[in-house]
Amino acid sequence: MLSHPGRRAALRAALRAAGLGVAGAATAALGAGCGPGRPSTGPTSPPPGPARPAGPAQPAPAAAPRRFAGQPAEIGHGPRDRDRVALTFHGNGEPALARAALTAAEKGGARVTVLAIGAWLDAHPDMARRILDGGHELGNHTQRHLAINDMTEAEAYAEITGCAQRLKRLTGSIGTWFRPSQTQCATPLVQKLAQRAGYPHVLSYDVDSLDFTSPGAAAVIRNVTGTIRPGSVVSLHFGYADTVDAMPSLLEELARRKLRAVTTTELLTP
Repeated sequence: MLSHPGRRAALRAALRAAGLGVAGAATAALGAGCGPGRPSTGPTSPPPGPARPAGPAQPAPAAAPRRFAGQPAEIGHGPRDRDRVALTFHGNGEPALARAALTAAEKGGARVTVLAIGAWLDAHPDMARRILDGGHELGNHTQRHLAINDMTEAEAYAEITGCAQRLKRLTGSIGTWFRPSQTQCATPLVQKLAQRAGYPHVLSYDVDSLDFTSPGAAAVIRNVTGTIRPGSVVSLHFGYADTVDAMPSLLEELARRKLRAVTTTELLTP
């Protein structure tokens, strides 16, 4: 059996090889949907024979932020009386691992919320469409993933709006949620700045998987299942092989507990 580093290296190599086809397809779909149409050559009679297939459809814009009545400025969990939980991913890291995590979620019937870092979207713009095309939702996790609570007002606002601008350019929306970087909870100033940028709520969480510490898939599962309950918002990360390994068993355990993994918007929608 491969050692833990060897297993992770092998998994990364396999995912990288497998992910190229997905990335190419996602990029092609995005380019086709947004590309200019052919210029008209004037009215002509259609040729005989079967009708030509329609061209590629324009991708629908991503969902926009919503205000949820009765919810605070910073949301850490949803209603405790429903059989729903939200798996939320920090959008960063190796794209092949991100695609693998999304595929694992989809195979398990889950829809997730991805809070993307703007610099990651700059480097991998096709990931925005891959996330949305999988039925997931996409939000803002600042432009550079720095300690936003320690910034000046101008610096923090630039981090929020910088990522919002990239989301708008790629998807037609600034995204559904804003999550502050390098902190579980935003300061009152950062909450105010997020509202100014167009996000009625800041998204926190009440369950931390600690997957970014690379503790192994079994530990990721224990960290989540040990504290999760109806309405929970779980913090997970792209870019870690342990997270990919954990997803099938984690989703099986949620199903055993009769908990459905939905987007954060679905979690809060009556």
